[in-house]
Amino acid sequence: MRTPVIIGGVSDPDSELTRKAASLVERVHSKTMRGHVHRTWWWSEFLGQKRGLKYDREAVYLASLLHDLGLTEEFAADQRFEVDGADAASRFLLANGYAESRAQLVWDAIALHASAGIADRKEPEVALVHMGAHVDVMGLWIEEITPSLIDDVLQLYPRLGFKAAFQAALAEVARKKPHTAIGTGLADIGHRHVHDFEIPNVCDLLDHAPFES
Repeated sequence: MRTPVIIGGVSDPDSELTRKAASLVERVHSKTMRGHVHRTWWWSEFLGQKRGLKYDREAVYLASLLHDLGLTEEFAADQRFEVDGADAASRFLLANGYAESRAQLVWDAIALHASAGIADRKEPEVALVHMGAHVDVMGLWIEEITPSLIDDVLQLYPRLGFKAAFQAALAEVARKKPHTAIGTGLADIGHRHVHDFEIPNVCDLLDHAPFES
């Protein structure tokens, strides 16, 4: 029987499906990346509470835990890693009897989690996963979370060299699928971490469009 995780008097969602999602993450992610996806959930939850939002906690939990499946060897395909992850999560959820409308919400949350200026204008579930992930990656919105809660989360889910591990995972995506980096932050990762990394400049793509002007 699983013991729920409780931080600041808040318990994470517990159902057969959330337990299966946690088991999947345990299998496909390194310990460092597992910590990231679990922290993403807690940051999302604390921001949702702080802002008084109404949202589907289980959907946010599932999207948070599954949002980086596209960075794993098992689920990486030929799309942007966010979309690969969203597709994998949707397949997993539908195979386990999750409602199609809720699976679509989780798909959106994962596919858009890196899309600043878009995700935060969508449903609360989508916005919270985007925000929770960016608390953990860049420290955005961290001032809205009580310092004692931050300490409690980091004690349960230590970072374990996350900055370097995350950049290494993204660099592997940039190396294997450079076309998915065009117009995204992945381009910065590629230029810094991938030898001989090259992608078309957006200006060149515009100039070479098949029109006279």
